[in-house]
Amino acid sequence: MLSPEIIKKIKKVHIKSGRLVNTLMAGQYKSVFRGSGIEFEEVREYSPGDEVKSIDWKVTARMGRPFIKLYREERELIVMLLVDMSASGRFGTTAAIKRDIAAEIASILAFNAIRNNDKVGAILFTDRVEKYIPPQKGTSHVWRVIKEIFTFEPAYTGTDIDQAVSFLGRVCRKKSVSFLISDFLHSDIDKEAASLKSVSRKHELIGILVSDPGEFRLPKAGLVLVEDLESRQRLIFDASHKATRRAYEKQKQQGYHRTLEALKALDIDCIEIATNGSSADALTRYFRYRERRKR
Repeated sequence: MLSPEIIKKIKKVHIKSGRLVNTLMAGQYKSVFRGSGIEFEEVREYSPGDEVKSIDWKVTARMGRPFIKLYREERELIVMLLVDMSASGRFGTTAAIKRDIAAEIASILAFNAIRNNDKVGAILFTDRVEKYIPPQKGTSHVWRVIKEIFTFEPAYTGTDIDQAVSFLGRVCRKKSVSFLISDFLHSDIDKEAASLKSVSRKHELIGILVSDPGEFRLPKAGLVLVEDLESRQRLIFDASHKATRRAYEKQKQQGYHRTLEALKALDIDCIEIATNGSSADALTRYFRYRERRKR
């Protein structure tokens, strides 16, 4: 049984995401993400102005007059959501923890896909793939995906992006648009580069980097105990010392920017979303950027 608090959270993100998709993002997703190709529909007689290269020479020879082939664009997409469920997602110093923001992002993307009659699937991972939800259509399926992200209790605490993207490559035979939603804190993009590059050749892979402002600074206090939620390693910092705070912030910022640079080097887009920002605004900006890039 779900607790009333969890049910309230799920309903809230469900309603909010649906409203955003029907207003703020209406039409943007559809114009940015298209099907993977074209498929044959029918032949018809040639008319003046039709392209010569469309002529079906076999039918033309058989019928004794020119016919052309007609094709239609494959509109249906497969959208895969790779969601990092490691322990660091439980961190948050604003109104929401990172895992809640990840659920909201996944919900918005799923609603966009369903509204466009695309299929949505999900891979929930830690340092291994813990749950796979095969791609399906329908609003009830979106509800299931959101519920799983909010309620799923992973068995492990670590992060292994290599496992997740390799699994995607094995289970998803058709080309997909795949969103990798993670804080990337315990990932090693350099080691994972080979699998990321390999999978991105077939699937369109887009990173979504979720962060919290509290990750980049120490509070202005005395001795502070900092615990790594994934490794359980604990360190004590003298947060009253300015040099210590600056060194801590510099290290965290460098790690963040290393991730961005590594994804850029792999030609993988990355959307940055913080827990104190707006997921909808960040995704909308990205959709608009994609539209401009296409032109």
